Amino acid sequence: LLPSQFDPDNTGYISTEKFRSLLQRHGSELDPHKLEVLLALADSNSEGRICYQDFVNLMSNKRSNSFRQAILQGNRRLCSKALLEETGLSLSQRLIRHVAYETLPREIDRKWYYDSYTCCPPPWFMITITIVAFFLYNGVVLDRFVLQVSHPLYLKNALLYHPQLRAQAWRYLTYIFMHAGIEHLGLNVILQLLVGVPLEMVHGAARISFVYVAGVVAGSLAVSVADMRAPVVGSSGGVYALVSAHLANIVMNWSGMKCQFKLLRMAVALICMSFEFGRAVWLRFHPSAYPPCPHPSFMAHLGGVMVGITLGVIILRNYEQRLQDQTLWWIFLSIYVIFVLFAIFWNIFAYSLLDLKLPPPP
Repeated sequence: LLPSQFDPDNTGYISTEKFRSLLQRHGSELDPHKLEVLLALADSNSEGRICYQDFVNLMSNKRSNSFRQAILQGNRRLCSKALLEETGLSLSQRLIRHVAYETLPREIDRKWYYDSYTCCPPPWFMITITIVAFFLYNGVVLDRFVLQVSHPLYLKNALLYHPQLRAQAWRYLTYIFMHAGIEHLGLNVILQLLVGVPLEMVHGAARISFVYVAGVVAGSLAVSVADMRAPVVGSSGGVYALVSAHLANIVMNWSGMKCQFKLLRMAVALICMSFEFGRAVWLRFHPSAYPPCPHPSFMAHLGGVMVGITLGVIILRNYEQRLQDQTLWWIFLSIYVIFVLFAIFWNIFAYSLLDLKLPPPP
């Protein structure tokens, strides 16, 4: 609680003058980055008082909307050197700083993240999904590290999405555990780890897993609507959702992003995505090893990209704000839900109404 001498009326506020005196008295006991943000909070407040809850949120590494608005108002006090100029950092500290500059466009947010990140919990989601999808199943269960589309077990498993088995709802998710060749597997692993792990370190497992799973579901549903006869394998829907959201966030905050060689990095990511997408398109129209069932569809890639540049951009752009406060978040979420509902009804009724001839079940 506030000391009675600073808040005698128990209003929950303290004057900026008294707040500054406290900072001057105890500033040496605080982390320099936290002290800088506290001074920015005092400088930017035009009402002459500081909300005690904002102070508690800061000291407990929690950000609030009122705190963010206070920082955004007026001129922020950022007189010390940039985080990039800090010296004498350990290897782990340099890694955290690198991740901050790779993903966050504002210096004050980079300093906040650098100060508050504890690696607890670690980026477990992306690492776990990679190990489970690409090692345990392909390597242990099938005794193969990659399941080629010419392999006898390609269609005869319970994981890939097949149009004849679309009533088995789990296949709309579990198809990510299989890949159509070593190139497909390798590019997805590289993009998933190089982009997904840093994003999860900054934005947390909840947000990143939401974008990833939303991209996976959108990918399989897009195949069921736009390429109705084809199966689908691979985690490209989820991977493309993360990568496209990250790239769009860099473009939208181009001047603020201080990551090294950002243009080269974007070019490499786009080349990898284009190569893998082009390979998927070529494979889709290549003669199948198991006619009449065609090779896997490429529409999952496009579904992931659409999720990334809508839901993903909103999530990654608003690092310190709650999602439910974002108008665009609700708009894009509504569009996504409408698409999912449309795809569900399409799968229930359209196949029979169109009298489509599907490949036989495996």
